[in-house]
Amino acid sequence: MESRRESEKKKLKRSEILEKKKAIDQSIKAASAQTDQLASFPPFRCFNRNGLCVRLESGRGDKLSPCMKQCIQSLLKANMEGPYGSEWAAEEKVKRREMVAPEARYIFVHSNANEMTVDDAPSPSPLLGFVHYRFTVEQEITVLYLYEIQLDSSVQGKGLGKFLMHLIELIARKNHMGALVLTVQKANSLAMKFYMSKLRFVISSISPSRVNPLVGVENNYEILCKTFDPDAKAILEESE
Repeated sequence: MESRRESEKKKLKRSEILEKKKAIDQSIKAASAQTDQLASFPPFRCFNRNGLCVRLESGRGDKLSPCMKQCIQSLLKANMEGPYGSEWAAEEKVKRREMVAPEARYIFVHSNANEMTVDDAPSPSPLLGFVHYRFTVEQEITVLYLYEIQLDSSVQGKGLGKFLMHLIELIARKNHMGALVLTVQKANSLAMKFYMSKLRFVISSISPSRVNPLVGVENNYEILCKTFDPDAKAILEESE
């Protein structure tokens, strides 16, 4: 028969688990509730370096205009159809669903040119890039999951990608996330080098190649992470 002490220990453990889950849920809810993450980082509203001048603004998946949806789809196709190859048709459908999800959060990159139309009204600034991210949970760790970072070819190679990744890391830390997580195609060697060499991401313990090396080698992607606290590091980096 279970002793009273053992019963009390189980109740205490259940209580601790429920409290931890409640704290995680509250953290994700609080982070997702903020309408403009850029408000905390005014210097990041503009990027003016290396002959490139653009402005940034926040957005969310369930508030995208038809025009913005089309711009996102076009940029995704231009950048990702090649790396995905024959898998693109199926992957494109997945990305279309993901981009309009209520939990999807965005940073949009627009031209900073104040061109005027014949009616003296500002013309719509073209979408030169975007970041799609979400606040979510991996292995009971709160994380900012980077779904997409896409830049038009005309603005690549000017430091904008690193600038955006710095901003995303600041957003993650400011909202008390335990880590920044992303998925990258193995075939995209430039992206792998960018994240792992320049930004010091590591292959996460939840990546297929580490979960089951024999099976994971067949997958065409890796999950990378950058952790911000010991708990996240122990679970998302070092777990065996």
